[in-house]
Amino acid sequence: MIDVSKLATPGSIEETLLEKIDLKRLPRHVAVIMDGNGRWARARSLPRVEGHRAGIASVRETVETGARLELGVMTLYAFSVENWKRPRIEVMTLMMLLKEYLRKELATLMDNNIRFVPIGRIDGLDPTVQRELRYAEEKTAGNTGLLFQIALNYGGRAEIVDTCNRIMAFLREKEMSDAVIDEAFFSDHLYTANVDDPDLLIRTSGELRVSNFLLWQIAYAEIHVTKVLWPDFRRRHLFEAIVDFQSRERRYGAVEPGESADREMFVEAEDGT
Repeated sequence: MIDVSKLATPGSIEETLLEKIDLKRLPRHVAVIMDGNGRWARARSLPRVEGHRAGIASVRETVETGARLELGVMTLYAFSVENWKRPRIEVMTLMMLLKEYLRKELATLMDNNIRFVPIGRIDGLDPTVQRELRYAEEKTAGNTGLLFQIALNYGGRAEIVDTCNRIMAFLREKEMSDAVIDEAFFSDHLYTANVDDPDLLIRTSGELRVSNFLLWQIAYAEIHVTKVLWPDFRRRHLFEAIVDFQSRERRYGAVEPGESADREMFVEAEDGT
């Protein structure tokens, strides 16, 4: 049972939004493209890295809220394979902030029963970062609440390429050259194997693109775009995204029950029958 008292202060905007949410129809998996750190810093005449630093508070509140809502999975896009093109000092600072977050927030993850798993080309990160990631993953492995996936050195196309190579290696090892690969088999070899695909994809900063994020997995995700810059993203913005999500009709390529019948009547009228 979700304890709503931990999610909103009486009389607050959060409480008003929470009243609009059907807690029985929450998205199972929420994915977030965290964007706008640089613009947030520039608007305050600060270095870009200060935007990344400010974004840590947004990560904390968003993940904790996801855990308290008893969501199944939350995946945050933290560092892409393309981000290596950024200035070296910015990349170094991002990695430092990541290690700092893992050290400081591990107790919070444990207190909220959150399981932490990094996804992406993790072996391409600095060994000191890899050690921190492995430690946090191992310490939280027994937690049974929210699965918090953080995408690092990640790219949707890179994941698909890695999946193809992983499948080829598996088939060679098993001597299964005549095996037929279907969507389920392919999904079982993604970074996100055995995890539900996102129902809701949130993009901050108002940009209308998916930025090479979970390209296979978001095939039927509902997309919510907010103009809020990531460092300003808070619990109420997550609630707004969920309210928007629950207002959508999810058809997965099908039609409403009455629509097919209406179409048949239209065809019959054209045929004169």
